[in-house]
Amino acid sequence: MRWCCFIILLFGTAASAYAQDSSKAHFMSVLPDTAKKIGTIKKASPADTTVTAGIDTLAKIKPKHDPHKATLRSLILPGWGQAYNREYWKIPIVYAAIGIPVGTFFYNNTWYKKTRDAYTIVVTNDTADFKKIDPRLFYNGYPLDAASLQKYRNQFRQDRDYSLLVTLLAWGLNVVDATVFGHLKDFDVSDDLSMHVQPSYNPVTSSANIGIVLNFKSHTQKVHTFVP
Repeated sequence: MRWCCFIILLFGTAASAYAQDSSKAHFMSVLPDTAKKIGTIKKASPADTTVTAGIDTLAKIKPKHDPHKATLRSLILPGWGQAYNREYWKIPIVYAAIGIPVGTFFYNNTWYKKTRDAYTIVVTNDTADFKKIDPRLFYNGYPLDAASLQKYRNQFRQDRDYSLLVTLLAWGLNVVDATVFGHLKDFDVSDDLSMHVQPSYNPVTSSANIGIVLNFKSHTQKVHTFVP
């Protein structure tokens, strides 16, 4: 009986020691992976949160409007500066103001060339080239006389030059408009800017005063008092 108890006790001790060794070995094998996972977890500090928020805020800041870009773009292509200023409704007006004199320029230039060539043919009396004259410059089957053709030629040339001048003027106004409104794009027109007259009474001098109160972006008021 004593031998049986001794054998059972010995077997239980060996089994307990084996179980402890197995648990320790399993813990040591899992420890490196767990340590790596713990090492990768980093709690965000307030400073990191502040920096991240600052970067997000800077990314959302609207770029400053540059009036020089509006000037350059309108100089290159009419209406481009107005589009940069986000005044899209002005683009048709710009193209109408420039397109009409441009069309008039080509019309007058075409007829200037026709009357010029017809005048040269009539003056030289080159009957073989009468067919080159525009039919609308004929009267009763014959070309207009040299004096009439010369008058029409000079008139069309003058109108052509005026059309070119108006085109350049309209182009310049397009540039001026884009420049001016480009500078006014960031002009502050908020409610923080105000001016009103404020009456006051001075008990020391027993006199009534009138003050002008100017409000700017700050909540402080600048009062300029005028004593009547």
